[in-house]
Amino acid sequence: MERWKGRVALVTGASVGIGAAVARALVQQGMRVVGCARNVDKIEKLAAECQSAAYSGTLIPYKCDLSNEEEILSMFSAIKDATQGRGRPLLSGKTEGWRNMIDVNVLALSICTREAYKSMKERNVDDGHIININSMSGHRVVQSADTHFYCATKYAVTALTEGIRQELREANTRIRATCISPGIVETEFAFRHHNSDPEKAAAVYESMKCLKAEDIASAVTFVLSAPPHVQIGDVQMRPVEQVS
Repeated sequence: MERWKGRVALVTGASVGIGAAVARALVQQGMRVVGCARNVDKIEKLAAECQSAAYSGTLIPYKCDLSNEEEILSMFSAIKDATQGRGRPLLSGKTEGWRNMIDVNVLALSICTREAYKSMKERNVDDGHIININSMSGHRVVQSADTHFYCATKYAVTALTEGIRQELREANTRIRATCISPGIVETEFAFRHHNSDPEKAAAVYESMKCLKAEDIASAVTFVLSAPPHVQIGDVQMRPVEQVS
């Protein structure tokens, strides 16, 4: 990880869960991290915690709604100076909900990737790394109607990451692209997914020893620490007790 000290990283969804854990881990490793979310209060608190812990890196909170392309572009302009998933059944889901999930899980990811690559090229960075937090839902479809559209967006992330890898090779860069695909992680996700049934959401996390956000952060640092000639395409990880 020594070669990443002082480098700039963008972490989306950095206010809670996996995003917050990844941001903290990278700051601890000495990186300058731009952490974005629609609500930056928690990122500001995390930044203060990192500073109090005397981590060698810096966390820069940035307010950004990833469903708004103009805000994404503004964020990347600022960088130069410095997973959502509610139940949406296929046969009865609302178009607005599908559109929002596509906007955040697919389009926002694609826009962020495009702008990150542009930013690297402008700064003559040829050994950067694009890491997409995907899901095991991008590799299998479970028999649960309210996850099927979500799975479709995560399959898109799997395809997009491989497509990015191929385009980076065609561009003769040494920039790498990787998916991290976790199973059940104990975050706020289940409570958003089952927002009308908090008891059902809590039961998801009580049924097994789930992954923690810190486990995903460790996977990110593992991928970053791989030798520059090693391309890790996808890290699939799940709790030992998880069946699917």
